[in-house]
Amino acid sequence: MLLDDQECQLVLVDYQTRLMPAMFEGPWVLANAVRLARMAQALQVPVFGTEQNPEKLGENMPELRAALSECQARVLAKMSFSACPDGLADWLRPPQRAAGAVGNARSLPRHLQKAVPPPDRPQRNSIVIAGCEAHVCLLQTALELLEQEFEVWVVTDACASRTERSRDAAFDRLAGNGAELVTTEMVAFEWLRSAEHPMFKPVQGLIK
Repeated sequence: MLLDDQECQLVLVDYQTRLMPAMFEGPWVLANAVRLARMAQALQVPVFGTEQNPEKLGENMPELRAALSECQARVLAKMSFSACPDGLADWLRPPQRAAGAVGNARSLPRHLQKAVPPPDRPQRNSIVIAGCEAHVCLLQTALELLEQEFEVWVVTDACASRTERSRDAAFDRLAGNGAELVTTEMVAFEWLRSAEHPMFKPVQGLIK
């Protein structure tokens, strides 16, 4: 199964000013996160960011903040290690238009199900995710998204922990729970699919 840019959303977790200096291979990981944001912008993939306890750990790094701003990403300030309890999963689901019917259509009698309006935008169920620390906030967010029946693709070269061992343990656990492990270049070329894609050269330029 390949990634499809029309079915994806990108989530970038906690690349914060007081975290990144302690991260293993931090500069390389941050550069890949910025690449992912700019690739998503070029291909019109929705982007979301998170910041863990920003009053204590600072905002996301300036270069990532700039990229997130350019692609009009929503950034979630959170206190839970997983971003889901603080609202990320709700952001990733398409909103419903207001209607007189209440609740999920599936919970209603069959003759009333048509009263529930369709989403304002189509569901994008494939979540491409990367972030810090891989064995804490990234791991817990990804596992909860899997529990909520999203498809989760973890971009390994855009993830970091303070130690290589913790990062790799997170990857092992994520793969064992059904997440797909990919790299930044894998995401780029699967979103493009062809050298004839109109955005091939701009995206290729980001990863050279």
